[in-house]
Amino acid sequence: MEKIRERFKQSKSSSESVRLRKRSSTLYSTDDRNLQTLKIFGINITIFIVLFRLLNCVLVQTSFVPDEFWQSLEISHRMVFGYGYETWEWKEGIRGYSYPLLFALMYKLLQLISYDTVYLLVFVPRVFQALLAAYADVRLYKLILQWESPDVAKWTCFCQLCSWFTWFCCSRTLTNTTETALTTLALCFYPLPGSKTHSSWKYLTLVSLAVVVRPTALIVWFPLIFHHFCTDQDKLKLITHRYFPIASLALGVSTLIDSFFYGKWILVQWNFLKFNVLHNVGEFYGSHPWHWYWSQGLPAIIGPHLPLVLHGCSLATRKHTILLLTIIWTTAVYSLLAHKEFRFIYPVLPFCMIFCGLSLAKLQAWRKAAAGALLLFNLCPALYTGLVHQRGALDVMRDLQPLCDASQSPNLPELLFLMPCHSTPLYSHLHCPLKLRFLECPPDLIGQQDYMDEADVFFSDPLHWLNTSFPLRSTLPSHLVLFDSLEKEISSFLEENGFAKQAEIFHTHFPEGRVGKNILIYSRRSEMKANEGFIL
Repeated sequence: MEKIRERFKQSKSSSESVRLRKRSSTLYSTDDRNLQTLKIFGINITIFIVLFRLLNCVLVQTSFVPDEFWQSLEISHRMVFGYGYETWEWKEGIRGYSYPLLFALMYKLLQLISYDTVYLLVFVPRVFQALLAAYADVRLYKLILQWESPDVAKWTCFCQLCSWFTWFCCSRTLTNTTETALTTLALCFYPLPGSKTHSSWKYLTLVSLAVVVRPTALIVWFPLIFHHFCTDQDKLKLITHRYFPIASLALGVSTLIDSFFYGKWILVQWNFLKFNVLHNVGEFYGSHPWHWYWSQGLPAIIGPHLPLVLHGCSLATRKHTILLLTIIWTTAVYSLLAHKEFRFIYPVLPFCMIFCGLSLAKLQAWRKAAAGALLLFNLCPALYTGLVHQRGALDVMRDLQPLCDASQSPNLPELLFLMPCHSTPLYSHLHCPLKLRFLECPPDLIGQQDYMDEADVFFSDPLHWLNTSFPLRSTLPSHLVLFDSLEKEISSFLEENGFAKQAEIFHTHFPEGRVGKNILIYSRRSEMKANEGFIL
């Protein structure tokens, strides 16, 4: 018995000097070093994602929706350079200045170093959006790496990078793009069941920033914040030390910024809610049936990933429930609004990619085939929508750019855009004080009967509008920009007033309604001689 005791003491004392061998396999590592060991084509994953998103930025040369210019770059340009348009939303205080202020600071820096060229004014904000998206992609990978197996993290990252809609949107200067990136970053610090990297301060700060950028971010985060509140042990401390101070600070700073630029005390978040939800002003710009997000919106933005996402949802465990509920909740709430757009539900797309990663990690025999199909079927729509579809709205501004060289001459060019309102950007893509006019389309804010905006009045009888708006030849603009679908209808006016076609620019293979296949530039013959060499 004494010998046994002596052996036990010896083994106990010797065990103090024993060191366990550290596992070198990435299978057992979930720290930052694992992020550095994973390589794609021999390139560190972080560097690869950054380069990938910069390439993504360069290969997106089309327009999507007017808000990517008219709620960001146009306002930023006016803030810094002092000329441009204010849309009705800014006059009514529905939009906040926090988001365009970000790009205005970039513009001001370019101005101070005398590099405020048109190319940089357009490209620098988009590079910033691409880098923000890349950072969100890296953080999403890191989150799944410590929350799931390395295999699930790898395939979630693959799905995220393959997504055609993310490729199409992530480098655009849209509030929805920034909202999505901030939502993804906030999720990385959210106390998900089983997560070890959560931080209430960090995730709530990022959520507050997302709400300041776009108040509808609360829709996505409501079930997540409510879940956090229900599961937290010290609810009173969470409210008094986290929710209240962070929300108050974000709302206070946002209100100060907006009040400074509007020149009066204003609460933009309330105006946004009042006009878009209580008054349902968005319906003026189109409405869809209640099921549109379920039948078209969500399937379209998920794209070829849809079968794998559904399979991943069927594999979800209890810890994934909150993410699944957030996707369902967000889609259901947005379905209650009459006006619907694909970009509104973009913030839940990274959540869907997590379930897609679960699916691919589970597949064995069909994994390579499924991954190859994903890559191929996403590549086609990504390249087509990024390089071909609706590119004319940007190409036409490049073709009009030479007119800026004549902006200092006595015969200052005047351009009239006879297109649906906000079809193209303006001063942010010309960067010179030309006289520009477009057909406006503010909604009815005072309850007029049979209300028609300027664009509706024009398209109801284009010839009558042109003849009454320009009774004298001397009042005519020097250039007209229009879709080819309008050309025949106003051909007599063009001939009588000496307009000649100067350019025909491809826009889309799928013309619809007032939007044509090509964009046309017409110039008066007298102006052609005066401005010879300045256009095309």
